[in-house]
Amino acid sequence: MPALEIFMFPCLSDNYGFLIHDPKSLETACIDTPEASKINQALMTQGWKLTDIWNTHHHMDHVGGNLELKQKHKARITGATSDEKRIPAMDRGVKDGDVITLGDHDIHIFETPGHTKNHIIYYAPSAKACFVGDTLFALGCGRLFEGTPAQMFESLSRICALPDETALYCAHEYTLSNAAFAKTIEPANQDLLDYIEIAKAKRAKNIPTVPTHVASEKRANPFIRAKSAKRLGEIRALKDNFRT
Repeated sequence: MPALEIFMFPCLSDNYGFLIHDPKSLETACIDTPEASKINQALMTQGWKLTDIWNTHHHMDHVGGNLELKQKHKARITGATSDEKRIPAMDRGVKDGDVITLGDHDIHIFETPGHTKNHIIYYAPSAKACFVGDTLFALGCGRLFEGTPAQMFESLSRICALPDETALYCAHEYTLSNAAFAKTIEPANQDLLDYIEIAKAKRAKNIPTVPTHVASEKRANPFIRAKSAKRLGEIRALKDNFRT
């Protein structure tokens, strides 16, 4: 079957928007709705029709365009069943272990609490891609607004159990700020130092550092490399108070 196509574009101040398209069925989903105008522009650029919206969590920079896009495109909105009251205009609820489809392609749902208590992510094995929202960032992880270190530790562990070549589509361009902090945790990690130099070179040319990959994060991300939930919580507290 034809491969899924992924189109990424900047939104708001540091968000990314993502479209995923099946060229056979012509179905197209956007992952979260940070900025409706940018999503509409991306759809026009690609010549795709929006059929679905897949929300990862309820924060406004992820659901802010739901209503406008649903009204314009009649798109079906999917989100966590447990977050139905906080996902605007949600049509379909999903839970851990569910499988939805885009054309003939399976999309697996993982519950990844930590950043919020109801956060979910979308894994497309045929595309070797996972849309991780604010659970994981390049060299970082989401703030623990509602969840616990233990929940985040488990969520990151599940992501890192995916194949090493899996592309991780994070929702924000936070890499260089995360890098500055990561160096304070593992200053002698050569994999981290190499990662940072590549990221700096990309950003100097205004090239996104997203997506990252499972293998890269396992070698360099201090939150993933934490050996316990307790240690992850300690690192997260340090990061919350870190200033460059």
